[in-house]
Amino acid sequence: MYIFVILFPLMSFLLLGLLGRYFSREGCAILSTFSLFLTLISALFCFYEVAICNTIISIKLYTWVLLDIYSIDIGLIFDTITVTMVLVISTISFFVHLYSTTYMSHDPHLSRFMAWLSFFTFFMLILVTSDNFFQLFLGWEGVGLCSYLLINFWFTRILANKAAINAMLVNRIADVFFILALLTIFLTFKTSNYNIVFNLLPFIANEKIIFMNLLINKIDIIAFFLFIGAIGKSAQIIFHVWLPLAMEGPTPVSALLHAATMVTAGVFLVIRSSMIMEYSSNVLNLLCIFGSITAIFSGIIATFQYDVKRIIAYSTCSQLGYMFFSCGLSNYHVAFFHLFNHAFFKALLFLSAGVLIHVLFDDQDIRKMGRLLWAIPLIYIAIMIGSLAILGFPFLSGFYSKDLILELVYSRYIFSSTFIYLLALLGALFTSSYSLKVIFYVFFTKANFNYITYKYWNFNIAEVFDKMSISIFFLIFLSILSGYVFSDMFIGYGTNFWNNSIYTSVNNYYFIDIEYIHPFIKNLPIILSLLIMFILFIFLEYTWFIFCNYNILYKKLLVLYYNIAPFFYYALFFNKLYNKLYSLIIKFSYLIFIKYIDKGLLEIIGPFGFYKFFKNLNNIIYNSVTPLIFFYIYLFIFSLVIICYFIIIINIVDIIIIINNLFLLSFVIIIFIL
Repeated sequence: MYIFVILFPLMSFLLLGLLGRYFSREGCAILSTFSLFLTLISALFCFYEVAICNTIISIKLYTWVLLDIYSIDIGLIFDTITVTMVLVISTISFFVHLYSTTYMSHDPHLSRFMAWLSFFTFFMLILVTSDNFFQLFLGWEGVGLCSYLLINFWFTRILANKAAINAMLVNRIADVFFILALLTIFLTFKTSNYNIVFNLLPFIANEKIIFMNLLINKIDIIAFFLFIGAIGKSAQIIFHVWLPLAMEGPTPVSALLHAATMVTAGVFLVIRSSMIMEYSSNVLNLLCIFGSITAIFSGIIATFQYDVKRIIAYSTCSQLGYMFFSCGLSNYHVAFFHLFNHAFFKALLFLSAGVLIHVLFDDQDIRKMGRLLWAIPLIYIAIMIGSLAILGFPFLSGFYSKDLILELVYSRYIFSSTFIYLLALLGALFTSSYSLKVIFYVFFTKANFNYITYKYWNFNIAEVFDKMSISIFFLIFLSILSGYVFSDMFIGYGTNFWNNSIYTSVNNYYFIDIEYIHPFIKNLPIILSLLIMFILFIFLEYTWFIFCNYNILYKKLLVLYYNIAPFFYYALFFNKLYNKLYSLIIKFSYLIFIKYIDKGLLEIIGPFGFYKFFKNLNNIIYNSVTPLIFFYIYLFIFSLVIICYFIIIINIVDIIIIINNLFLLSFVIIIFIL
């Protein structure tokens, strides 16, 4: 049963990839969807046996690398973290496969698309079920490859090419640090197996290493390298530029890779390495800083976007920031619970946005929508529930995890924690702003779509809702109930759900302190979010758009808005900054390494320099030879004087040695000249 969890997606990929051209469209859809359905059933059995029945399963398949006493095995481990991630991945992947059979039904390369979706699911399952860091890295690179292939699925589009290359390059930069972490772990522990590494950590807690002429703790180095790899995959600030551009791929790709599963791989790596992180307080502080900054800046940028998929993409960055600073505060179980809930309501938002795009003939600009409330009420309900869940509205899934993260941040009672709490609170406010912005522009403003959309409206809506609504309905159900059903199991007092799969130091455990927070502080995020909804949008947007178009104050504020908006619309100009930095690096590299070193210094002291030196010497000797006899007489007399001088000054033995050496040197020079 445990092996089948991985084998079913692999079999789907092999059959569709090799024989897909011989299947019909319906055959490709049925084969891939049924394979993922079997994966989901297997994942449910694994979750029951491991998580509910409180067992741990370890399977060794074979030895991958065997070098003297060092070996790397291919094996699987099914503990609580693993089976929960397997359940999330298989659930989201099944619904995305089912959704894609309609969304991509008109594409001529449906078999290739479904094969790559299954291939991604296979590598993601390899990533989460690995029992060592090297096998995890194999799955890590596999999902990066599938991400490139799926973003660039419509390879005739230039923007898709650029987005796929951008995602690949940014992730490769972070993966360099992940490779350094793997090498450091292997050199330190002589293995990469989780159990051995985590058990040996207390014995090397105080060992130092010289890195860049600094004496640094080994665990700090390992944790820092893992941290850089994690924020690269999870698109945190600095590495966040690839995630919004990846929206050029099909919408099911955005739902599967860049909302629910792949981008959460960085958070999974941090949680899986919780014992390493707990021994490095400096890296925990970095997790808090990067997570909180990402949460607020991604929320601000999303507020100023108009592409519906990019708004949801920046929302993903923001929510991943919440997970990271929760891990930085040693609340790994709460971060994992938010990851669990976030997968369902973010997949719901993406798939609902895909229906909007499909209905409006691939138009993603929310300014060209409007008055869709009565046309597609199920999508309105889905987006409303997903938006309220991401806001942390009471009794929806986000309420049980997101608000708890804010309460745990506030309960630390230290200055840095208070600062992070303020940033997270501001991030929650901007979450309400962009969530209501989507609802307002899509469902309530004046209709602004074109004539072609209006002409074929009824036909297109009828076509959309045959299979897409099934996935959306079940995701609505999960977005409402997942937090309530699993809250006591995942984060309840006295729960033994996580066993030893998550480690938290005794010094960093303060979970019980949230019970002493004032009720007003607990409800502050939702209160402020509702105020933002009513004040910022219902009053300012709706009222001013209708009644204040000719008001002078309105026009002045509009000018101010258009002066500020480009800075956030273009995502703080990170892409432009990186392009300038890249061009400067290219110019510097050309001037220093190519022009002055490669073509300059190395050519002078290298083979070309030797060739040029002896060629010039040959020309000098050749030009010095003349038919005039007095030249040879002068040369003979000059040589005789030099020899007599050496005979008088130096003894006979030394002069014989010198003459012998001169003879050998002259012979070598003549040979080179010839």
